Amino acid sequence: MKAIAFVDYENIWTSLLEHGYELTPEQLVQYLQLYAKRSNTDLQAVYLYANFDREEFWRTQTTFEKTNVFTRHVFSKNNFASTGLRRNAADLELMLEAQEILLTRASTFDLFLLITGDGDFLSLLRKIRAWGKEVKVIGVGGSVHHSLQPYCEGDDLLEWVLHENPEVEYQPEQDLTQGIQIIGTLQIRLPYVASTKARAALAELLGRSIPQVKEFIRYMLRENMLIEKEHSDRNLKIGKTKIYLLNLQQKKVTEALGPMLEEVTQRQSKLMLDA
Repeated sequence: MKAIAFVDYENIWTSLLEHGYELTPEQLVQYLQLYAKRSNTDLQAVYLYANFDREEFWRTQTTFEKTNVFTRHVFSKNNFASTGLRRNAADLELMLEAQEILLTRASTFDLFLLITGDGDFLSLLRKIRAWGKEVKVIGVGGSVHHSLQPYCEGDDLLEWVLHENPEVEYQPEQDLTQGIQIIGTLQIRLPYVASTKARAALAELLGRSIPQVKEFIRYMLRENMLIEKEHSDRNLKIGKTKIYLLNLQQKKVTEALGPMLEEVTQRQSKLMLDA
């Protein structure tokens, strides 16, 4: 059976987060591959929709593209103002593209997979079925709208994440030297290293997902190699921000910095004096 999948990424990501789990691109791709193998389905294409401007989704678009997932960046609500800009934009884009494929390439696919729990897709589901195609919904247990539940047939992303442990456990130690050097370079170049700036740089330069970067930072804080403090900045609306400083008393930190150590020490001393 030839299939195509449409993924409402923000819906399933948020639903899993409510249960305490951050879904990674690697997990989602692995799940779809296992589903296709288990159900003897030829999954020919995966289309995924999300607002990749969200901090939580930084670099995930690149990761998805490398695994042959067709991503669609759909900007939506402005996070810095209550404008409600392009509300439900990803839903609309998904439905329009699914209907276009249904109308122009109906003979290409036998099965349409909808990875979502949003009841707004019921009209799309009905249209696909009216064309004689099979539809399957895969969502997060407890977060699937009741109108979609008859089409789930027991497949549950939450159950899979809980019991299959699909992602190899991330080991922050493997990124320690490079991560310290990245933060050290930021301390040299910038007046201070804001937490958001550190996460973005680590994700990009280490090639890690945001959840993995957060685990890396937690590890460094736990091992006392990184210091978190509040920093005053009159240029900010709230007048302060959270910053990170390398703990230069730690041997692993000084060894990783190497020739950068002296300059990082000078910049850090100046920052403390100016505070």
